[in-house]
Amino acid sequence: MEKKCIGVDIGGTTVKIGIFQVDGTLLEKWEVPTRKEEQGRFILPDVAASILEKLKKMGIEPDQVAGAGLGVPGPVMADGYVEVCVNLGWKDMNPKAELSGLLNGIPVFIGNDANVAALGEMWQGGGKGYHDIVMVTLGTGVGGGVIIDEKIIAGRHGLGGEIGHIHVRDEETEHCNCGGMGCLEQVASATGIVREAKRTMEAKTDPSAMRVFGQRITAKDVLDCAKDGDVMALEVMDTVGRYLGLVLAQVALTVDPQAFVIGGGVSKAGQFIIDVIDKYYKKYSVISDNKGILTLAKLGNDAGIYGAARLVLG
Repeated sequence: MEKKCIGVDIGGTTVKIGIFQVDGTLLEKWEVPTRKEEQGRFILPDVAASILEKLKKMGIEPDQVAGAGLGVPGPVMADGYVEVCVNLGWKDMNPKAELSGLLNGIPVFIGNDANVAALGEMWQGGGKGYHDIVMVTLGTGVGGGVIIDEKIIAGRHGLGGEIGHIHVRDEETEHCNCGGMGCLEQVASATGIVREAKRTMEAKTDPSAMRVFGQRITAKDVLDCAKDGDVMALEVMDTVGRYLGLVLAQVALTVDPQAFVIGGGVSKAGQFIIDVIDKYYKKYSVISDNKGILTLAKLGNDAGIYGAARLVLG
């Protein structure tokens, strides 16, 4: 029987798990709750028990599994050591070694969840066919993952791809969740788009379709208004696109990927968000027209399990 690989993506609410053929075919996927009580000590035992039960039901012996990949929400060292995963309650542990033991010796490979999602998009998603990509995730925050020669570039300290915390705005007076001020995440995430829209509405008296939503406005509302031609919403998204384009230009001139894959909830705006970013990406990287293209992610919430499974293949 052809070897199988397992992908595990640990989130703050649920753990997504998938069993794959080594060619990337997804055979089965499911979720288990993320039990974070007692510093998250139940998470990995729950995952292992669920995997072993599923393998048994599918008639797959442990020696028919090439390995299990694991994506976790925090910086990961080369040996699998994790100093902290704030959202899980983990501190000073090695999930790679622990999960392998719980899986009766099945090899485990581990990476930061954003980097792992980028690997998944390169393997079977929006970056398929490319060897060098940078994934940009526009969700509650702004995440990133750098893939060069089909390998995650996490950096010496696990900070590779943390583009959401590149400083872009000197005049910002509020603090980012990271402790800094003026981070890309503060303006280009879904949360940042909402904040930018509220600031703009407060600063101006011009009419806008956004005003109907008041304080309950969402990033989707802003994007929908902009796509419908609302002047103030377009102004907000122009600001968002300017800062995103600036950062992607800087990354292009540092890493030079074949493609930037744009994912996360904001990417559901489709070609509109690509065009908003691309305008400034080109403006700030005029040195060459021969550079990485901008494209949309395709795997959605499954990117993490795809990428985790791909870790197994090296």
